[in-house]
Amino acid sequence: MSVYALNLFDVADRDEYLAYSKRSPAEVAKHGGRVVALGRFRESVTGDIAPRTVLILVEWESKDAFDGYCNDPELAELHAHRENGSSSYVWHLFDRLDDLRPLLKVN
Repeated sequence: MSVYALNLFDVADRDEYLAYSKRSPAEVAKHGGRVVALGRFRESVTGDIAPRTVLILVEWESKDAFDGYCNDPELAELHAHRENGSSSYVWHLFDRLDDLRPLLKVN
């Protein structure tokens, strides 16, 4: 089952994040991920989360694919660039749904 990884963050160090962003698309794809959306913060409409500058939404083939990307020892240096190049990181996983019926089902 596919999962979506919602990434919200601020860029803390441009050079560090550039080092990550140059290599990460190929590595994400190699591990079963696909970038679905990129965005820059526009405005806060409602909610109590502090705004972040950047949004990246990645669809992963499965939770195992996501875990493989996160835990691949050959990517430790790459992940360090992400960590050092960003701040206020929010990284949430969501199960892919075809519609909202599973959430609205009466138990």
